[in-house]
Amino acid sequence: SYDTSVRVWDFSSGVELLQLNGHIDSVNSVAFSPDGKHIVSGSWDKSMRVWNSSTDAEILQLNGHTGSVNSVAFSPDGIHIVSGSSDESVQLWDFSTGAKILQLNGHTDSVNSVAFSPDGRHIVSGSWDESVRVWDFLTGAEILQLNGHTSSVNSVAFSPDGRYIASGSSDKSVQVWDFSSGVELLQLNGHTHDVNSVAFSPDGRHIVSGSYDKSIWVWDFPMGAGILQLDGHTGSVNSVAFSPDGRQIVSGSHDKSVRIWDFSSGLELVQLNGHTASVFSVAFSPDGTHIVSGSHDKSVKVWNFSNGVELLQLNGHINTVFSVTFSPNGTHIVSGSPDEAILFQMQSQPFLHHMLIRQGLLITLGTPLQMVAFIHVTQTNT
Repeated sequence: SYDTSVRVWDFSSGVELLQLNGHIDSVNSVAFSPDGKHIVSGSWDKSMRVWNSSTDAEILQLNGHTGSVNSVAFSPDGIHIVSGSSDESVQLWDFSTGAKILQLNGHTDSVNSVAFSPDGRHIVSGSWDESVRVWDFLTGAEILQLNGHTSSVNSVAFSPDGRYIASGSSDKSVQVWDFSSGVELLQLNGHTHDVNSVAFSPDGRHIVSGSYDKSIWVWDFPMGAGILQLDGHTGSVNSVAFSPDGRQIVSGSHDKSVRIWDFSSGLELVQLNGHTASVFSVAFSPDGTHIVSGSHDKSVKVWNFSNGVELLQLNGHINTVFSVTFSPNGTHIVSGSPDEAILFQMQSQPFLHHMLIRQGLLITLGTPLQMVAFIHVTQTNT
């Protein structure tokens, strides 16, 4: 649809529960507040809007960008919102008042992704200008400009302790930076094509990367050695993620498959077949018992991790599903597509309702387009 609305539906009955209207162009990015009570959306109409997640109330309209808002995120304490835009700026907002606190200038091309550090004291941004920049949350000062990539930065990730940043680029490399000094600690070379996705292991001791070259590499950190090369996919690896306990890796590929790998041995444990087109995004549930995948075949699938059985196929999108993830408590799944974003509620019974964010193109894992973050949304009674 092109009605630019956000809608909430009862999944079992198809009844529309809420319609959130306000944006006048495509919705590019959404994020949920840490307490799950609010949703922020960023749009091609250059604005952000904050909504009550259980009613149709628009709480705030945040205006200030002069270009498309590509990425939005709440601070870990839920008090602030950060946004990145094609106007080359990063902006920081007070959630309680809607006031713009800071405008962070420095990038020379579109800002594709923004994120807070785990302690909420810093912001990291990635851009088409080939740089990663780190900003002081309190002062807005650019404290680091991380230069080294020679092409678009496609994916960035903080280490779990917030001390390091990993970035993956179209220049075929993964680079690891010291957060406190900005020094490039490692350049990890091995891929022969664009690096699409990077992630730290939960203990921060390893990095996994997936590439257009069809391979997955696992790197020792801080040594930088490539300890595993996982081969098996016959198409570009679009998305990689560690399991919550760090013992497995999941990958999604252009070859239509989702694969699960044993981290210690590098062996392929399970190949999940069912999608009929490229898989663009994969994620583990917080408890590690389920995997969700989104595909060019317009579907979202939920798999049992232990036996590889397809448990659910979630239909509703009319275009490629580029982004999927679980909420931190595992009760919701969000999927993003050029046609819309859908929020599914996951319980022991089939999904009850979903939310449509019309026209939204969302990319998780910091690709050159947009990124999205998700957390619990208050259940709407049906």
